[in-house]
Amino acid sequence: MGIFKKRSIASLGKKKSDMPEGLWNKCPSCGAIIDEITLKQRHRVCTKCDHHFTLTAPDRISMLLDVDSFEELDPTLESTDALNFKGYTDKVKGYQKKTGLKDAVLTGRGAVLEHPVTIGVMDFRFIGASMGSAVGEKLTRAIEIATAEKRAVIIVCSSGGARMHEGILSLMQMAKTSGALARHHEAQLPYISILTHPTTGGVTASFATLGDINIAEPGCMIGFAGPRVIKETTHQNLPPDFQTAEFLLDHGLIDMIVPRSMMRERIGELLDYMLPVGKTA
Repeated sequence: MGIFKKRSIASLGKKKSDMPEGLWNKCPSCGAIIDEITLKQRHRVCTKCDHHFTLTAPDRISMLLDVDSFEELDPTLESTDALNFKGYTDKVKGYQKKTGLKDAVLTGRGAVLEHPVTIGVMDFRFIGASMGSAVGEKLTRAIEIATAEKRAVIIVCSSGGARMHEGILSLMQMAKTSGALARHHEAQLPYISILTHPTTGGVTASFATLGDINIAEPGCMIGFAGPRVIKETTHQNLPPDFQTAEFLLDHGLIDMIVPRSMMRERIGELLDYMLPVGKTA
């Protein structure tokens, strides 16, 4: 008979709880494990491969705008269930509670390196940043305020496209936002569009690609229909990097690719040239 007896798993007692969520993040590109503090300090860019993680709208505004310059516009505006789409109201309320936002875009006045701007930042956490009536209305109002106050417009785009729950009311926002931008252009005021991962559907087909300067973050997906739909429609094999920022830069849809760490400075440089001298709020 042996002196030592092998312990059973049951004798080890209660299993220790798993490590709390949110302390570590795995990069979906290279697999690196990064602690949350480091990732936040780097504006959620991977330390190994520079993969750009998704940013929330509040974090994006803190990254781009001058300190304490942000003044939110239309903070109570939200979509209604005009089509009586089953479960839509509950879905919206659920995402409002989850994100702390009224809808998928945050808009406001602010400044970038002392240049007066109005900004709209889409948040993919809210129903895939889909564009419904509230999103279109908030962006249109922000653009109109920029035109009236002689400010630049900056929109940070990220979206799955038009919100199906609102049908034609959602599609109407494509024309409404584009019309407001046309009037802003007629006033000889700049519009900078920043495309992030992913930017697709009706957002790509409207305001996202209408910038005087279209900037993209590295590696982000930009397109209208998805690659599978395009391949099935055209019966053609698509290029390996199809619909990436790098592919679209080579083919002229965007003007530059800017890493997140350099975005604020690059926007400031562009506004030095694009915002007429003396055109302040």
